[in-house]
Amino acid sequence: MDRHLLERLNAARRERRAAMLVTDLASGAGRLVGEGEPVTGDLGTAVSRAFRTGNSGTVEADGQTFFLNVHLPQPRLVVIGAVHISQALAPMAKVAGYPVEIIDPRTAFATPERFPDVSLEAEWPQDVLARKPLDSYTAIAAVTHDPKIDDFALKSALDAGCFYIGALGSRKTHAKRVERLLVLGASAEQVARIHAPIGLDIGAASPSEIAVAVLAQIIHAFRSRGLEAKGAAA
Repeated sequence: MDRHLLERLNAARRERRAAMLVTDLASGAGRLVGEGEPVTGDLGTAVSRAFRTGNSGTVEADGQTFFLNVHLPQPRLVVIGAVHISQALAPMAKVAGYPVEIIDPRTAFATPERFPDVSLEAEWPQDVLARKPLDSYTAIAAVTHDPKIDDFALKSALDAGCFYIGALGSRKTHAKRVERLLVLGASAEQVARIHAPIGLDIGAASPSEIAVAVLAQIIHAFRSRGLEAKGAAA
């Protein structure tokens, strides 16, 4: 591999940016493509699909054969709130391949006994996220029902472009949340990205069922990245 390409790829991986090495198998020429960069023709369609699936492989496009080597950051799930839903969600997400971090300043809830083998921060979100910033390969689920804890994390997630942002609460509760986020400087377009009520509408009632609905919605959001924008442009 070309040394310059390798250096750029390693820099992208360190910065948790998705990147793909596109190699023309006939000539051996390669280039590095970042997620969201324009690629025309059939190759562009194949590149977009590979970024969504994370699967590397050979493709035929535009009369040529290419090898697409995909490098995606590990998606992670940050849960704001050490509640019953979080207790069910953490092990499910781990099985699905999403490392989980739980943040809750309420030390009575955020205990290792309630969350064994889970990254747990018994601090305010603003303190934790200053050390461990959010990014586009992070999903965030705000489930404390407490604006003092949830709102900062939600605004940070909107600013970071997290691929999934969900918040617990009724539509009435969310309407008030929207007002607060707008005051904090979020745009109406940003706020519209929040999934609230959180989780797919499967009639979930118990904490475990809500956790299933949330995880399913997170997986769908991750695997459909970019499709909504294309649909809007069509």
